[in-house]
Amino acid sequence: MQQQLSLFEQMQLLQEDKREVVVDESKLTKVYYTITEIAEMFHVNASLLRFWEKEFPAQLSNVKKNKKGDRYYNKQDISKLKLIFHLVKEKRMTLEGAREYLKDNKKKVKDDKTLVENLEKIKEFLLDLKKNIT
Repeated sequence: MQQQLSLFEQMQLLQEDKREVVVDESKLTKVYYTITEIAEMFHVNASLLRFWEKEFPAQLSNVKKNKKGDRYYNKQDISKLKLIFHLVKEKRMTLEGAREYLKDNKKKVKDDKTLVENLEKIKEFLLDLKKNIT
């Protein structure tokens, strides 16, 4: 028998399942990454990345392809994917809303994402410090 979850419990589960991915661009050593490697970094399917390429042509139109059609992403492409991921998966915007937001507020999106990443690093540092003190 399956138990029905209250709305509050469902919301808690959604918050715990928060798809937050931190791809540290300073640790990227290769010039190009395959779509499979990028999908693993973001914990998504490769098909989602191909879909986003069609949905966000202004941001992802420069993804390199070889004669076979294999996609290769550079650091700038990964940075753009981080912004799209942040808007669509973390802020839960619609695709159309994310496209408009990127078009209108490109600099603000980058600044917001950088701020969030820096705050997360500070939080991680403080939690480590607290653990070491105790």
